Amino acid sequence: MPELTGVRCVKLPVTDLPKSVDWYRRVYGFEPAFEFPDEHGVVRGVAGDLPGCGYTGLALRENPEARGIAGLEVFFGVRDRAALEGWVAHLDEQGAEHSPITEATLGWFVVVHDPDGHEHHLYTDERHGIDQSGRAGYGRAVAEQA
Repeated sequence: MPELTGVRCVKLPVTDLPKSVDWYRRVYGFEPAFEFPDEHGVVRGVAGDLPGCGYTGLALRENPEARGIAGLEVFFGVRDRAALEGWVAHLDEQGAEHSPITEATLGWFVVVHDPDGHEHHLYTDERHGIDQSGRAGYGRAVAEQA
């Protein structure tokens, strides 16, 4: 099959575009680079970059029906536990509600919800080395197929 080069963009529906743009700017440093006006010239979407996400961009599109859906989550990588602790302090400063730091399958993470309830996980690249494979809801390696 042909090779993929990465995830180019994550596009999320939002109910209030200005409110969401403000939230993503404050929380993640989002910088819109493009705007998408409708046939009347009203901007209904933006797209741009998130610092530290390299090639992967973020797009927000106005949709009055927008809401987070259980099980649909965006994961952002964070270097290590110390960096994650720095994110917790930043989220607190911004008034962004979040979970406590949690031991996941491989590393640690914090759950954040945007204004429309989309769930984000700030997940460490650093691994904690704890074997969680016997715990319900945690990942385990897939057995080799014969």
